[in-house]
Amino acid sequence: MSEPTETNVLDVRGLRRDFGAVRAVDDVSFAVPEGGSLGIVGESGSGKTTTARILVGLERADAGDIHVRGRPRAARVRGRAQRLARAREIQMVFQDPYLSLDPRTSVEAALGETLRLHFPHADHARRVRELLDQVGLGTRAADALPRQLSGGQRQRVAIARALAVEPAVLVLDEAVAALDVSVQAQILNLLADIRERTSIGYLFITHDLGVVRHVTDDVIVMRHGGVVEAGATADVLSAPRHPYTRLLLESVPRPGWDPERIAAARRALTNRPAHTTH
Repeated sequence: MSEPTETNVLDVRGLRRDFGAVRAVDDVSFAVPEGGSLGIVGESGSGKTTTARILVGLERADAGDIHVRGRPRAARVRGRAQRLARAREIQMVFQDPYLSLDPRTSVEAALGETLRLHFPHADHARRVRELLDQVGLGTRAADALPRQLSGGQRQRVAIARALAVEPAVLVLDEAVAALDVSVQAQILNLLADIRERTSIGYLFITHDLGVVRHVTDDVIVMRHGGVVEAGATADVLSAPRHPYTRLLLESVPRPGWDPERIAAARRALTNRPAHTTH
């Protein structure tokens, strides 16, 4: 992998994380260019969510380097100013925004609290209006509590709060998995519009190949903590080279889909060692 560069908003090299005897993340490397969108695909236990948690600082890495805009991302920081600066680099949007929103706090207050923390001298009222407009809510939602909003609206609030700190990278961990298909499409279109207007980089953590196909430029496929395939999304999904990638694609229900054949293929792959294909 080439040296970290400021043309990439995110460079990850040799990331490793062990939990006892289990290697959850094994020598994972990738890059996200400015304004780019990368998908990390894999089933439960593949290591994709642990990778995301390391990036945002919720887990520590046992080895590896992370660079944001060409600068090393410190594993540990001291002092409030450094913690806030580190938090602004990478923000995360989770699957269930209701769990990350204070049920007693209005949308306006939640966004205002984030802005006061990171930008104490800014015009918070104006910025709140801008953020609500940016995620397609408008000021009508400002006074609402989380329970008064739909799932899609709550996810828009979560995205607005993440964007409030002007991050280089937005990590979306199964961010549309809990939404109805029509609402999923609205949120994905919103994210595409935001990416067109900014230089933010996206990292989609998902098991949904439909999401990957429509919103990412590149993709890596993870199995047993390691990367088994990587490349341009269109190339990987149209002509997968690794048996596990082919299995993921064949597991998507469609006319003529045979779950018994898929189960047999999965059993045959179980004892096959993982290896990286580029």
